[in-house]
Amino acid sequence: MKILLAGYNLDTDVIKDLTKGDPLRADVTPETLSAAYARISRDPRPVDELRQAARAEVENARKSNKSIIFKMGHHSVAEHAVFNFDIIGVSRLALEELEKFRLCSYTEKSQRYITLADDYIIPQELKMSQFIREYTATIQLQNDFYKRAFEALKNYINYKHPEEAKDPKKQILLEGWAKEDARYITSLATAGQLGETINARNLELVIRRFASHPLREVQEIGRKMYNLVAGVAPSIIIFTEANEFDQKTYPALKHLSETILHAKQIVPESYPGEVSLVDYSLHGDDLLVASMMHTTSKIPYRQCLNLVRLLKPEQKKEFIKTACQHLQLYDSTLREFEYPSMTFELNMSASCFAQFKRHRLATITTQEYNPDLGVVIPQAIKEVEMDKEFKEIIDKTNEVYKKIYASFPLAAPYILTNAHQRRVLTKVNARELYHMSRLREDEHAQWEIRQKTAKMSEQAKRVMPLTMLLMGGKDSYPKVYEQEFGHPPKVVNPVLPT
Repeated sequence: MKILLAGYNLDTDVIKDLTKGDPLRADVTPETLSAAYARISRDPRPVDELRQAARAEVENARKSNKSIIFKMGHHSVAEHAVFNFDIIGVSRLALEELEKFRLCSYTEKSQRYITLADDYIIPQELKMSQFIREYTATIQLQNDFYKRAFEALKNYINYKHPEEAKDPKKQILLEGWAKEDARYITSLATAGQLGETINARNLELVIRRFASHPLREVQEIGRKMYNLVAGVAPSIIIFTEANEFDQKTYPALKHLSETILHAKQIVPESYPGEVSLVDYSLHGDDLLVASMMHTTSKIPYRQCLNLVRLLKPEQKKEFIKTACQHLQLYDSTLREFEYPSMTFELNMSASCFAQFKRHRLATITTQEYNPDLGVVIPQAIKEVEMDKEFKEIIDKTNEVYKKIYASFPLAAPYILTNAHQRRVLTKVNARELYHMSRLREDEHAQWEIRQKTAKMSEQAKRVMPLTMLLMGGKDSYPKVYEQEFGHPPKVVNPVLPT
């Protein structure tokens, strides 16, 4: 056996140092990995020799990549090339577009832990418009309130938690509570930053989608990302131009929806609740047990399902408990938990959505932010008696939003706040909902997403009580486990490097 480390991401400054002595060196590119791995299927040489050949003949490697990707349609070879990007000074609104892509990894500047300054984006659409003064004045009004609310909340939280306030180590935690509630008044124009790791195949998709995006800031992000990699990996990032599918599909669907709604004189119903289970797998518990029986037997799935339907409830429960008896709080449930699924409609603030969208393996689609849905006002803002001023600023924000929306509908959401809400539709399988519950129902999670996830869990348990047997946050897992098994879960401590 021979296992080799083929390569790993390097900081660009390190790469520059490596190539200083030989500026014409052509093999400092991830394309060689893509070319070498692409040849594995048809070239009998060992992989390390294929990599050596690709490095020695970079132009041939690039021709090979283009042929495999463009002519044969095997885009997967581009996934072997990985890039890291620093994304700085981009609005929260535009970052939402960047974070839609399921297979991209990112870590974002958190408004829960970092005190915000007055940095915000003025979109190109508005810079020369008649709305620029009102736009900047409104955002400054929001930011001024944020600063005062942060101080008031910080003092209030220290007053409510005097023992923690005495401990210097707890100050960061207490200040974090103040920041996470004060930020609800800040706008979607607020500048943020993130670090992103993305393979070339998904990068090409991002660049192409952004080229077709109607918002200029998003277009600019795509152009800059392309310019950074075009010379480094020209053979694996090929389809980058705007296209009609990305440009026209959603606008056409919107026009069709509006035509039908107008013809039928449909008006929006009052929202039925913050979280609504709108669809789910019928007999989800049976699906799960049948899928586990299918994995561990030699009979067809349909026969498994018919057999499971004849089992007594306690027999089905025994399957679930057996599947979870060694489950630690950091473990994922078995893959079979992906067969039962649920679809939820949620009403949530931009602040909550910033966390919810991180669950990229779920299917998440959204409506645009809508002031008619109202706002979420943190309870702590009410307790420090700043909610009246909060509402006044929201009213002013909504007024300016409507003015901008009439002329620049795409740019209008920049001025909306983290408190403004949108409707979100999400489909999750049971395995993903377990993950969300562990993370978001935990006592350390932010309060709004904790509330939303708890309601999702509650409704899921009603329709799949066996599947959701051990649902709960990390903090409550030992208790939940003990209720079912009669003893706490075995604690396995991680082995740390010496």
